[in-house]
Amino acid sequence: MKSAIVTFSPQGAALARRLQALLPDCRLFFHERLPKASGVERFKHVTDLTRRIFSSAHGIVYIGPVGIAARAVAGCIRRKSSDPAVVVVDAGGRFAVSLLSGHQGGANELTLNVANALGAEPVISTTTEAVKTVTVGVGCRRGASAARIAHAVRTGLKRAGIGAKSVRWLATAEIKRHEPGLRKAARQLGIPLRIMPDWLMLRADNEVTPSDFVKSKINLSAVAEPAALTSGRNTRLALGRQIINGVTIAVARENCPWSA
Repeated sequence: MKSAIVTFSPQGAALARRLQALLPDCRLFFHERLPKASGVERFKHVTDLTRRIFSSAHGIVYIGPVGIAARAVAGCIRRKSSDPAVVVVDAGGRFAVSLLSGHQGGANELTLNVANALGAEPVISTTTEAVKTVTVGVGCRRGASAARIAHAVRTGLKRAGIGAKSVRWLATAEIKRHEPGLRKAARQLGIPLRIMPDWLMLRADNEVTPSDFVKSKINLSAVAEPAALTSGRNTRLALGRQIINGVTIAVARENCPWSA
């Protein structure tokens, strides 16, 4: 089994259906108090279910309280080299939390994929990731090559005097979710790609340099700057909008309490 989605509430069931299209070969597990539905396996006790699927699933997404998920997996944990990725999403779809097997087991990557699908905030506490404070917003035309995008990102970071190892995310707008060059560039750079929901990017309208071209194509004033600003917390632009070989980038830095 590639992945399992486990939930307990009607709200969680709706989120599970949205995730179903993202996670190939996933199986849905709904608590027995929920109405019967096609393609869904029902369970009574989540601890019993977890014991049954833990060793065969590559990833488990619990949609419900973190406490329930933590208790469910507690007796199954063996070693990080073999334990599945475990992610928890609240029933409101606000946060996706990497709970177990962050790096080696792929929970950090799964967390970001789930967050991108739901428009949620990814919560990754692995130290090597949590201390990164830079986000790079990227806007590009359809069909832009990975080489061109990666070059623009590297050039922008050099102009800002920032190393690639400090970058937490590449960030872009929903309309670029399936842009192959952007996804390939993120892999080449070794930087996770975060998809920012339009409603969140619109909150940064007063802080960004508007683009008439972007506004004529999508309902946003810009892409790179708002994506960079809203993909972090307490952010400020370290490098405003730059157009490099037709690719637009912007760099923002988070102000973390430890770095103040």
